[in-house]
Amino acid sequence: MSDHKHHPESLMMSYGYKPELSQGAVKCPIFQTSTFVFQKAEDGKAFFEVAYGLRQPGEKEEPGLIYSRLNNPDLQILEERLCLWENAEECAVFESGMGAITTMLLEFLSPGDVLLFSNPLYGGTDHFIKHVLTRFGIEVMGFYPWEQDRLEEIVRKSGKGDRLKMVYVETPANPTNILIDIAACSRLAKAWSTPDKQVLLAVDNTYMGPLWQHPMEQGADLVLYSATKYIAGHSDVIAGACLGSKELIGRVKGLRSFLGCMAGPWTGWLLLRSLETLKVRMEAQAKGATAVAAFLQGHPKVKKVHYLGFLDDPGQQAIHAVQCLSAGAMLSFDVQGGEPEAFRFLNALKLVKLAVSLGSTESLAEHPATMTHVGVDPAEREKLGITGGLVRLSVGVEHPDDLIHDLAQALEAI
Repeated sequence: MSDHKHHPESLMMSYGYKPELSQGAVKCPIFQTSTFVFQKAEDGKAFFEVAYGLRQPGEKEEPGLIYSRLNNPDLQILEERLCLWENAEECAVFESGMGAITTMLLEFLSPGDVLLFSNPLYGGTDHFIKHVLTRFGIEVMGFYPWEQDRLEEIVRKSGKGDRLKMVYVETPANPTNILIDIAACSRLAKAWSTPDKQVLLAVDNTYMGPLWQHPMEQGADLVLYSATKYIAGHSDVIAGACLGSKELIGRVKGLRSFLGCMAGPWTGWLLLRSLETLKVRMEAQAKGATAVAAFLQGHPKVKKVHYLGFLDDPGQQAIHAVQCLSAGAMLSFDVQGGEPEAFRFLNALKLVKLAVSLGSTESLAEHPATMTHVGVDPAEREKLGITGGLVRLSVGVEHPDDLIHDLAQALEAI
């Protein structure tokens, strides 16, 4: 008997799908249906008992299909395949990354709880934490990358450690590429946990995707993605994902069912298609980013390049060596000048598209201060280095020489 263990990129073609149940189709069909037929009433009863958590499934019992708000073959197969990249027990897929983030936060936080979070965050997450969660009596407390070596002291001095319920980090940070030490945050969460209260660590891994960083190996309890980005990878679908233990994701799926923010069959099918090329896409993007970053690093109209391949801080280098498997394909850079000069550059681009989002096959550039992070307090933006001269670039799969040519001619506009 062979004990060979296949790599995730090989299993993306077939894992979790049985062609004999779908007329022998080599690819999973789109199960465009709202409801599913029960063979007998007893089946319906058994399926609902498991779905609503009234009992645990038997040893060989598979969850039955009920209704596409609860489960759907495209969604279930997708969730099983995403677990392979993270080595996670369970996964919940949503119709957007914000759907995954907000559902997770609402499930595990209650009035009176304290959320400790890293800065900077994606603008949408920043707004939800500071302006929505706080309306429900949840207290939020941010920390900066340069403070992460004294998180224990920060929590202790706040006097709120007994109410700390979750640590939420985004690493690398969007758009500055600053790294947060996941293992250190995990130690903090465990230090403030008690027999009656587990402090959870949730990590937004969107910037590195499933290939270049595995937060659960560093101690994260929950991993979140805007699956719109590298997982989908073609700028044609919006989706999100949350991964973790069976117990935690069971709770997330429970709230997802009642909020109604699960992904539909078309979204599931599109992501199944994208997972087949995830590794080759991301490898090509990382290779291209290395060449692009080197070009920008030496350009006289670029003040600084924020790229994981150019880390000069010893602390950041140490985190990267342990935590990351690549420098990735995301970078940002400060042009000489401010917003007017950044706008001249962006407006002169021809091959690179001026658009928000990231991780897709085409290269995308945007202006964080006035676009993705416009809702962040202006003073906070400046403190975090999200200035008028900062441009964010997501490197796609185009030939690096062509990208460099486009960036060079656009920089001439400054």
